[in-house]
Amino acid sequence: MTTEQHDATTAFAERVFADTLGAFGVMSIYLGDRLGWYRALADDGPLDAPTLAERTGTQERYAREWLEQQAVYGVLTVDDPDAAASARRFALPPAHADALVNPDSLDYVSPLGRFIAAAGAQLGALLDAYRSGGGVSWAQLGDEARWAQGDINRPWFLHRLGDALAGVASLHEVLSRPGARIADIGMGHGWSSIALARAYPSARVEGFDVDAESVVAARRHAEQAGVADRVRFHHVAGEGLPQEAVFDAAFVFEALHDMPFPVEVLTTIRRAVKPDGEVVIMDEAVAEAFAPDGDEVERVMYGYSIFMCLPDGLSTPGSVGTGTVMRPSTLDRYAHEAGFSGTEILPIEGFAAFRFTRLLH
Repeated sequence: MTTEQHDATTAFAERVFADTLGAFGVMSIYLGDRLGWYRALADDGPLDAPTLAERTGTQERYAREWLEQQAVYGVLTVDDPDAAASARRFALPPAHADALVNPDSLDYVSPLGRFIAAAGAQLGALLDAYRSGGGVSWAQLGDEARWAQGDINRPWFLHRLGDALAGVASLHEVLSRPGARIADIGMGHGWSSIALARAYPSARVEGFDVDAESVVAARRHAEQAGVADRVRFHHVAGEGLPQEAVFDAAFVFEALHDMPFPVEVLTTIRRAVKPDGEVVIMDEAVAEAFAPDGDEVERVMYGYSIFMCLPDGLSTPGSVGTGTVMRPSTLDRYAHEAGFSGTEILPIEGFAAFRFTRLLH
């Protein structure tokens, strides 16, 4: 092996080691999130291990090891590193607390740990699927994935969606029609539907999702948000919209790439939306085409795809298997096959890592 080859090998090994540190870091965030440790530190910190364990109903020895790990990782600070182990008091800096315990923050990242935990719990099933076909559905990924998906998008929908849509004059005009009916296909926990109802008080919103547990959660969220009189949720797949349904606008927020039959869904939407209505797909803002030097958005979306979205899509027999990385050309092809005349990227920027695309009648 030449010196140049050896250096390249070492550099790659160092990268994998750094990735390993990151993986442990995210899994430790999962522990702090689910055990209530971050919340306790944010509300009552600084805390030592015995106090943290007592207030959260957890075991002191584990709490101490986690606190020290979090300090070594730079998540927590410690007031006296030289104190006895059980006497060291750890604090969660306000900036870190906003990202870890504030569900209204646009920087809320704790749900990322739940995604990793959900996928990790299904690694055996994923191996089987990769070898023999089939998939791993969202139902198999369970509540960790459901709640992670809902919680990670919640602040963006509730605090930014209304303004984002209002910034597109023609779209805003349609949504502002008196008594407008809006369809939200694949609404998950319902935060997008709730945001639409808040932004357009004269509208009625109908949400549709194939996952029964998500529909139950969405109904509860709408009740708590005070919009249940104008928002209804249905346990119906996107391609199964009622034949008599007529809408002024329809949205699919970060869900089309998961659907096993996207063309059929878009065909149904085209039939259900008025000719002078709007159809908008919000999905990941991946690059125009594959390239091996993809940016961080590409890398994280491929991660979601191989562990969650593609296996979920392929869990339905006959699925087209889109995956998370749905290129603009793929969406455009689906739209044409569904009878739309084309697609148009809307001028909505800075909305997390998403792209809004209008489908043209």
